Amino acid sequence: MILYGIPTCDTCKKALKALEAAGHSPAFRDVRGEPLTEAEITEFVGEFGDEIINKKSTTWRGATDWLKASDADEQLRQQPTLMKRPVIRSDNGLTLGWDSAVQAVYL
Repeated sequence: MILYGIPTCDTCKKALKALEAAGHSPAFRDVRGEPLTEAEITEFVGEFGDEIINKKSTTWRGATDWLKASDADEQLRQQPTLMKRPVIRSDNGLTLGWDSAVQAVYL
């Protein structure tokens, strides 16, 4: 299991703590320190479409008009922290966010 996010994200911290408490051993992948590969960007955008971009974030609000008009894959290449977090990769596939539906899969 891999949890993709950033270490300062409160939602990522909550997800990591809950997954560990449920007996999982997630590896944490800091997308700022280790940006997504082209294959991962393609996979995530293919799986989630534009939902992969967090348009409520301060990073989004500060983005240039050019970046906002770009496709999701280019947005992730240019600014990895625009990714909605967390993305979790497990035997169950990929999940996005940490809402009750995602929690039901893992907890």
